[in-house]
Formats: sequence, C-alpha cells, structure tokens
Amino acid sequence: MINVKEILDKLGIQEINNGVSTGAEWFEPAGAITNSVSPIDGKEIAKVKNATMEDYEMVVAKAQAAFKVWRTVPAPVRGEVVRQIGEALRKYKHELGALVTLEMGKIYQEGLGEVQEMIDICDFAVGQARLINGVSLQSERPQHRLFEQYQPLGLVGIVTSYNFPVAVWAWNSALAIAAGDVVIWKPSSKTPITAIATQKIIRDVLIANNVPEGVFNLIVAKSSVMGDNFIADKRIPLMSVTGSTAVGKRVGGIVGKRLGKTILELGGNNAVIITPDADIPMAIASTVFGTVGTAGQRCTTTRRVIIHESIYEEVKNKMVAAYGKITPKIGNPLDENFLVGPLIDKGSVDLFLNAVSSVEKEGGKVLIGGQVMEGKGFESGNFVMPCIAEAENHFHIVQEETFAPIVYLLKYSGDINNAVAINNAVPQGLSSACFTLNIREAETFLSAVGSDCGIANINVGTSGAEIGGAFGGEKDTGGGRESGSDAWKAYMRRQTSTVNYSADLPLAQGIKFDL
Repeated sequence: MINVKEILDKLGIQEINNGVSTGAEWFEPAGAITNSVSPIDGKEIAKVKNATMEDYEMVVAKAQAAFKVWRTVPAPVRGEVVRQIGEALRKYKHELGALVTLEMGKIYQEGLGEVQEMIDICDFAVGQARLINGVSLQSERPQHRLFEQYQPLGLVGIVTSYNFPVAVWAWNSALAIAAGDVVIWKPSSKTPITAIATQKIIRDVLIANNVPEGVFNLIVAKSSVMGDNFIADKRIPLMSVTGSTAVGKRVGGIVGKRLGKTILELGGNNAVIITPDADIPMAIASTVFGTVGTAGQRCTTTRRVIIHESIYEEVKNKMVAAYGKITPKIGNPLDENFLVGPLIDKGSVDLFLNAVSSVEKEGGKVLIGGQVMEGKGFESGNFVMPCIAEAENHFHIVQEETFAPIVYLLKYSGDINNAVAINNAVPQGLSSACFTLNIREAETFLSAVGSDCGIANINVGTSGAEIGGAFGGEKDTGGGRESGSDAWKAYMRRQTSTVNYSADLPLAQGIKFDL
C-alpha cells in the first residue's frame, strides 16, 4: 500500500496550504479555509486557504504584466521551459499519480496515466513551439506579399474538473505557454491539493529559467467568490472550461456577451456499436473498461452499448458475467489489487442511484449492480457496484449523461445505418466507437453519414484519448478542441498581413483613387 504521508511530504503538501501562486511565489490569501477530503475513506488530506477577489485582482495584475514580457520570448525558448516542466513531472510521476488517486479516487494506474498525459502534452508542445506557422498567399497586386500569422493572445483562464484534476490543466497550459500566453488556473474545489502539488513541482523550473511571475498562475477559490467574476472578466480573452453541459452553457453565455473566446469540453453520452461482424471478445473487454474505468467518471465513459439483435443475448450475458468478476475488484484504489475505486462524493452516489431508479421507472431492466457497497473498506459510502441496464434510447435518463458507472444496453436491427441513427440521437457528441471487422460498416461509421461525434473509433473503445489528436466533441459537448493537432490555434490570435515592396500603390480589386 502507498504511504500517504510520505507522498504528501515529497510533494510539499502541508497541513494548511496557501491557494494562490503566481509561479514561484506563493501568497497567503484572506479567504475561507476549506478541507480536501479523500473519497476513499472520507478522511481529510489537507486544508487550503482560499482566495478572495482582492487576491484575484493581484493575480490578474501580475498576469497582465508578465504577458508583456513573455510574448517577446522566442517560441522555441518558451518550448524549452515546457520541456523542463515535462522532465519535472517525470521526476514526480509516482507521487503526483498517487495524490491524484488519493484526492480523486481513480485507481493508481489511472493516476499514473493522468500524469503521463501531462508529460506527453509537454513533449507535444515542445515540438509545436517550433511549428507556430502561418500561410503565404498569392496577392493580386504586383510586388506585394500577402500572408497570415499567429500572435500570442494574452491571458488564458483554465477551469478544470475533478475527474482529471491535473491533466486538463497541462493540455491547456502547455500549448498556451508555448504560444506566448499566460495562464490563470482555477482548479475544481473538490481537488485543490493536486493543483497545489503541481504548482510546487514546476517551481524550480520557473526559477531556473527566469520565467516572470504571473506566467503560471494558480488561484483556489470558491465559485461563489470568483466564478462569474472570472468568466466575465474582459481582461481574459480566452476561457477554457471543462465541466457539465449546464456549466458550459452558462459559461458560453457569459463569455459570449463580452465577445470573448471559449474552449468548452462538456458532457458526453458516448456509445459503442457492436455489429454481427465484431470481434466480440475484443468488444467486451474494451467496453467493460470504457464503462467502469475511473468509476464511470470520464467524459469519454461508455454510457450506451448499441448491439445488433442477432448477437444481443450473447453480448448481454458476457457483459453481465464480466461485471460479476469486477465486484471483488472494487476497493481502495491505492491498492493495485483493485480495478474500480469510489465516486467523488455522496452527491455523485445520489445521481447514480437516481439513474438506476429512473431507468426502471421508464420501463428498463437492471441486469446487475446499482447498489452502494457496504462493509469493511466501504465506510466512506462512495463506492458503488457498476450497473448494467436494458433500456431504450428515447428514455429520458438515457438522453442524459449520468457521471457514474451505469451503462444502457440498446438493441438495433437491420444495417449499420440504424445503429448510427441511435448513436447520433442524443444531445451530446463527444466520443463513439464501432466494433466490426466489416470494412463497409467501418467506413460508413466514419463517413459524413456516420457518427456525429468529435471522436469516432473503430475497434477501439470510447474511453481515453491520445495526445496528438485533437480532443473534443460537437453539439452539447461544446465544440472545443484540446491537446493535439492544430488546437494550438485556439490560444492565439490570427492576423492577415500585406507588405508592399513596390514603388507604386495599387489598390485591391483594381480600384482607382487618383488624387
């Protein structure tokens, strides 16, 4: 078992921690002191002093001053700082991964995986720092050069969720910093300690490279104190927010009123299609991980399994059997013998139980699971038995995202187009997958008439994402993209430029204006 005290000591976590930093410097805020409690056993991890609006104003002022300097630093030099941050994260991978597990509740292997995502995006951003490129265009005017370029945008606000308490910060900050921006990070109030630990990990890198105070900012504060004030702040041109669809709609409305920019990573209601031509053992293994990994608290968690009627009973029985094997694997996620940890808190447990009750009320059938775990090791009340339920896609509860380990089995008949129609018939559009060895089915699923999600996989589940590919979804998922491809452009302002190197002044479109 992991030694928690040793982990906290190595990461510099104290009994009471300041929740405001501008990089290397820490400040003692004047806000309330709150406790971070582990969902594993309900015990306190540490306390945090929260920020006030006065603290926030100080941070913004430092960020504004820092941006004026940081934007002038050559991009490859900025990338070198990000590279060193990746190395620092490598050094503390095991400790930070364990803290993610302790504070969030995902199993230790997933905690390590989250830190690895941070390292990977740093590697990606290092390369990107040398590839911030524009486009040369052909001017209609002689001896004119027409081109596009990208410039640093300014202050970037980052609001992260508890389920990936540090990786999503890295997705955003690594690209933003390489682009020449500065970041203000407001972590989830449910997981502030991992954020504080991360800020402490990067401190030596910032000092060694003379990074100005105000480039990397952390501010732990209650949403009631700085939520709307942060989002509505015109000094922050870009807000990147990860959360529920309801939160995203609120953020989009507030930022939109000031004509600011947003990157929104919101809810998913992800489906797996299993066709008669699927490799069923592969489909089962992948889907089970997709449904119970992180105790169903991933935005890419598999929520619906769409199964052809000819193989429905076979797939159903095998999934139920697999879930039966999971039951003894539910427990303390710090112990590597367990595969499923707790939900984040009692509120999430209530949402889970409500979903189980709702699907039955609407005419569905619970096949396995749906209970709160009891007994030794489950005293926190946050552990649940993952649930499989038969349902229909039109059920109200199926149309919603329940951020917990409940999956709905749906039956389809006919060809792949009917399955795709079910996949697309929800408000969300994040991740999707189709298991088939039939090339026609696979290509149809990936075509313009196929999945309407931002992520569409063949013989790979819905859960998880690789750094390098743009992550995000459509419809109620928000439309934002992070962590790869050309997502870096969202953190920059686009500029079209014309240079006249002739001795004449021809106008566009051949317009004559002679004085």
